[in-house]
Amino acid sequence: MNLKKYFVRALHRLQKGPGYTYKELLVWYCDNTNTHGPKRIIKEGPKKKLIWFFLTLLFASLVFWQWGILINTYLSYNVTSSLSIGFKTMKFPAVTVCNANPFKYSEVKHLLKELDRLIEAALERILQPTPGNSSENISPPLDLELWHQIPLVLIDEHDKDNPVILDIFESNQGAAGNQSTVGNQTAADNETVVGNQTAADNETVVGKQMAVDNETAVGNQTAAGNQTAPPPAPANATLEEKKYKLAVKLCSHQGSDNCTYRNFTSAAQAVTEWYILQSTSILSKVPLQERIRMGYQAEDMILACLYGAEPCNYKNFTQIYHPDHGNCYIFNWGMDEEALNSSNPGAEFGLKLILDISQQDYIPYLSSAAGARLMLHQQKSFPFLKDQGIYAMAGTETSIGVLVDELERMGYPYSDCTMNGSDVPVKNLYSQYNTSYSIQACLRSCFQNHMVEICGCGHYMFPLPEGVNYCNNEDNPGWAYCYSSLRSSIRHRQICIDSCKETCNDTQYKMTISMADWPSEASEDWIFHILSYERDMSTNVTLDRNGIIKLNIYFQEYNYRTISESAATTIVWLLSSLGGQFGFWMGGSVLCLIEFGEIIIDSLWITVINVIGWCKGLKQKRAQARYPDAPPTVSELVEAHTNLGFQHEDGGALPRDEALPPEPGTPPPNYDSLRVQPLDVLGPDSDAETE
Repeated sequence: MNLKKYFVRALHRLQKGPGYTYKELLVWYCDNTNTHGPKRIIKEGPKKKLIWFFLTLLFASLVFWQWGILINTYLSYNVTSSLSIGFKTMKFPAVTVCNANPFKYSEVKHLLKELDRLIEAALERILQPTPGNSSENISPPLDLELWHQIPLVLIDEHDKDNPVILDIFESNQGAAGNQSTVGNQTAADNETVVGNQTAADNETVVGKQMAVDNETAVGNQTAAGNQTAPPPAPANATLEEKKYKLAVKLCSHQGSDNCTYRNFTSAAQAVTEWYILQSTSILSKVPLQERIRMGYQAEDMILACLYGAEPCNYKNFTQIYHPDHGNCYIFNWGMDEEALNSSNPGAEFGLKLILDISQQDYIPYLSSAAGARLMLHQQKSFPFLKDQGIYAMAGTETSIGVLVDELERMGYPYSDCTMNGSDVPVKNLYSQYNTSYSIQACLRSCFQNHMVEICGCGHYMFPLPEGVNYCNNEDNPGWAYCYSSLRSSIRHRQICIDSCKETCNDTQYKMTISMADWPSEASEDWIFHILSYERDMSTNVTLDRNGIIKLNIYFQEYNYRTISESAATTIVWLLSSLGGQFGFWMGGSVLCLIEFGEIIIDSLWITVINVIGWCKGLKQKRAQARYPDAPPTVSELVEAHTNLGFQHEDGGALPRDEALPPEPGTPPPNYDSLRVQPLDVLGPDSDAETE
C-alpha cells in the first residue's frame, strides 16, 4: 500500500501541466509553445482559427513527409566514390607464369593413347573421307568403352520437326534401331537441346552448322570403318540442307534415356570440349606428384631472369600446380620472403624473363592455343589465370606497363564486403595454399561443395574437401551429366553469388601491353645458339621462334590511384536536413521538439492518473455492492452478538405443553455515549467536570 501511495504522489509531482484534463493541457501547450501556428489557433476568432488550424495541419504534414524522405535516404546507406592520386615506392606485384599446355605430350601420351585414337577416328568420320583414304583399315580395332560413356553425336536436321540423332561409331546392324528422333526430351537445367527440347540458359542453339562439303553425313558406320552413307542429296540441294550439328551426349548413367545434348556452333569446339571431359576423367586418377612430374619444370621453362639490375633464376620462383595449366611459377609471391619493392619506374627496373614453352611437345587436342599464360596479382593471393590471366605469344617480346589502382570499399551497412572472408558461410577450399580470401576462391569453393553434395565427387579443376575423390567415368558414370547440369543451373549459381562477398580492400593492376617480333631475323641465329648452349650445353640450335617468349614487366610510373568510398549521407547531414525542413515549414527548432515531447509525457501522466482513479472507483463500487444499506454502528454490531434477547433461536419446535416461559430481556448499554464528541459540542458542564 505504501508503494502505491508513493507512486500516486510521484505521478502528481511529475504532472506539470496546468490541469488534469486533456483540454486544459492542449490549451496550455498552444499558448506556451514557440512553434508558429498553434498560438494563433487559440487566440484568433472562429474563422481565422479554422484557417490557422488548416495551415498548421498542412505544414505539419509536409514536415513529416519530408522527414520520411530524408530518413529513408539516410537508411539506404548510399556511398560516393572519390578518386585520389598519390606517389610512393610500391611493392612489385606477384607474377605468375604458366605454359598454355598443362603437360608434356611425351609424358602423358601413354595415358591418352586410346583417347587420341578415338578422336582421330571420329574426325575422319565427321570429315567424310573416301573409303580408300580411311586410316582405320590398317589400324587395330578401337576400344569404344570411353566413347560410349560420353559420345559425340551428329544431329540430322533435314526434317526440322523430327531431327535424327546419329552416333558416329554406330554399327550397321544397330543403326536403324539406335537412331532416335529428338522431340520430347527436356534439357537438364540450362542445357540447350535439339529439336523440340527447351533451352533455359546461355547455351545457344547451333546456328552455324558444320558443313560436310558436298558429301552427306555418315549415318550407319561400322567400328572398323565400313561406311554406309545415306542417299546422296539432290544436286540442286542448298548448302544449308547438307549441314549437320555436332553435339556431346550426356546421360545420367550409361544406357539411360535421361540425356541432354550440348550443341556447339563449330565442330572444333565440340571436339575440344569432348576431349577435355574425357581427359579430365583420365587425369583425375593420376596422383598429384605424378602430374607435377609430367608438367613443364622450372629449369626447362625459365631460361633467363633479371629483376632490375639483379640476376635471378628459376630458384626465385615458387612452384604451384594449377589444374588448367599444370606447373605454374610465381615470382615475388611473398610467402617465404619479404616482398620486393620497385626501386624506380621504367622498363630497366622491372622483371625480364625469357621462357621456353616447347610448343612441339603440346597435346594436340587439349591445347589449341600456344604461348605463355601470365597474371599479375597481390602477394599471398591465389592466381586465377583462367579468368584474369593474359597470353604472351611465342616469337615475340611482350612489354607490360603496370599502373596500380587501390580500391577501398566501406563495410556494413554500406556494402556487403568482407575483410578476410571469416564472415563468409562458404568454406574456402583454397586455404590449403595459405592464400588470402578472394571472391573467385569463394565462388569456386561454393561450386565444388555443391558438386560434392549433388554428384558425390569433386571436379578435377578445383581443390577437394577432405575425404572426397575426383570424378571419373569408372567410379561416377554420370558425373559429366551432373557437372554440366550443375554448371548451367541458375539457382545454384545464384546461391553462390549470394553467399560470397567482395573484399573491402583490393589492389588491381592495369596493364598496357605492347608486342614486337623477337628475336629479329638478323639476331635470331646467335641468340638461339647462346640460349641452346645455356640450356642443353649443346653447340647445336635446339630452340626456335615457335617456342621462345620474352617478357618485360615494369611500373610505368609511381603514381597510383586510390578509389575510395565514403558515406553519401551522415548523421550530421540528417540532423541538419531535418532541422532545415522543420524550421522552413513551421519555424520550429529542437526546443520546440522538446516542448512537444513534454506535452506527450504530460498526456501520458494524465492517462495514468485517470486509469488509477478509474480502478479505485471500480473497487469502491464493488465494496458498496456487498453492503447495499448504510454500514451498522458499533452498538448495533455489539447488540447483535451479546444480547440473546435480540436474536432468534433456530432450535427445534417444542410441544405446546412443554414450551419454556419467556425470559425477560435486558436492555443493552448505550455504547454511543462512549464516542468522543467534538470540542464545540461539549458544554461548560463538561469542562467543569473535567477539572
